[in-house]
Amino acid sequence: MTRARLALAVLTLPALLVALDLSVLLVALPRLAEDLHADAAQQLWITDVYGFLVAGFLVTMGSLGDRIGRRHLLLIGAAAFGAASLAAAFAPTPELLIAARAALGVAGATLMPSALALVTSLYPDPRRQGMAVATVFSAIMVGGALGPALGGLLLEHFWWGSVFLPGVAVMVLLLAVGPRLLPEGRGTGVGRLDPASVALSLLALLPVVHAVKAVARGDLGASTVVALVVGVAAGTAFVRRQRRLEHPLLDLRLLAHPALRGALGTMLLGGVVMGGMFLVVTQDLQLVAGLDPLTAGLATLPGTVAMLVGVLAGPVLARRVRPAWVMAGGTALTAVGLAGVALAAPAGTVPMIAAFTVALFGMGLPGGLGVGLVVGSAPAAQAGSASSLSETGQELGMAVGLAGMGSLAVAVYRTLLPADVPAAAREGLAGAVTSADPDVLGPARDAFTSAVSVTAAVAAVLLLAVSALVVATLRHVPVTPAAEPALV
Repeated sequence: MTRARLALAVLTLPALLVALDLSVLLVALPRLAEDLHADAAQQLWITDVYGFLVAGFLVTMGSLGDRIGRRHLLLIGAAAFGAASLAAAFAPTPELLIAARAALGVAGATLMPSALALVTSLYPDPRRQGMAVATVFSAIMVGGALGPALGGLLLEHFWWGSVFLPGVAVMVLLLAVGPRLLPEGRGTGVGRLDPASVALSLLALLPVVHAVKAVARGDLGASTVVALVVGVAAGTAFVRRQRRLEHPLLDLRLLAHPALRGALGTMLLGGVVMGGMFLVVTQDLQLVAGLDPLTAGLATLPGTVAMLVGVLAGPVLARRVRPAWVMAGGTALTAVGLAGVALAAPAGTVPMIAAFTVALFGMGLPGGLGVGLVVGSAPAAQAGSASSLSETGQELGMAVGLAGMGSLAVAVYRTLLPADVPAAAREGLAGAVTSADPDVLGPARDAFTSAVSVTAAVAAVLLLAVSALVVATLRHVPVTPAAEPALV
């Protein structure tokens, strides 16, 4: 195995771990909440603070890596991530666990932008860069899929804190081999970080992510509206400041590249749809089919494998077909799969999982290609900033999808419920399951199944629109030796 391939294997470690840490906690939450006596608000902070801070610091960390060197930042982040994982594993109180998860979020934001930017240093030839980016991107999905299964396995034998220990082991390995195998990947090294821009980027992203998550929980109160207004105002101020600075935190000229804009838009809108569909499908598996969280996680593994195949197949197909047609075809196939979910949901779990697997394979095709187009469209010195844009787009897309598509499913569910059901059942299917009253549970499950079908049908229509957007914005990107991915 060549040195570049060994280095690429090393770069899959942080990608896998960031996704793993997002999903593994979901299985451990009930037990840690019981052991630490965490109330509902504390449980929410324990789960949300990591994703909040990853999203909030992506732009800053991408720009910082361009300035001080991507390998340098990656190793600093790895050390911090390992230390925070250890602190989380042995946290004696909810407050300390929240603090450890916050530190994990800040450290986690250094990992993906640095890893993707280092790929461009390892594989400067665009013919090989596409497959290398797809390989790192596929590790994200493997981590997300392994999270529930690994968490369930650890919890069968150890205490809840054990779910954080894989992070320690992986980061120790990265720190041991990274300095020997990874290139420095230094960017421009020009200009200092602008503290005001950092603050504005956080004020733009964190309140918006908070607001869309609040909408997903049905909270449409004044605090949600204020958070959204603050986020939009800070985002506007951030853009204006970047245009004035000689060395901005985020060079907005990156968005002048049509391929980068088109790929970002596709990833954002794809995240909106699939974020919402993951929510309703996993809820259906647990609350309608009656699967426990571990079994529900295992039931989605075929779809994850299919998406992984799609991610790796995308660059191969793009050798002969324009990237726009590969991405548009994958998005259209996802729409077909979700139309199948809409039809199959009333028929049972197996047909629905089969249709969802088709949808996930389709979504994999534009996944790796999209990230490759974003990173490859930027100058090498700004690869960290470009990769942070792709990650931020996906994070925001998933958050908006959880809010928008989740709210649609809840609205349909409540509309189809009989008028005389208890208030707890009207709040959500989980309340009906808790009541265990067959006169309530049967109609509630039927209503939720119909909500899944409606949500999947709406998602399919939206994805057909996204497919048209891909063709309109990326049709100019040719298949040439300069853009033709090859095996790494």
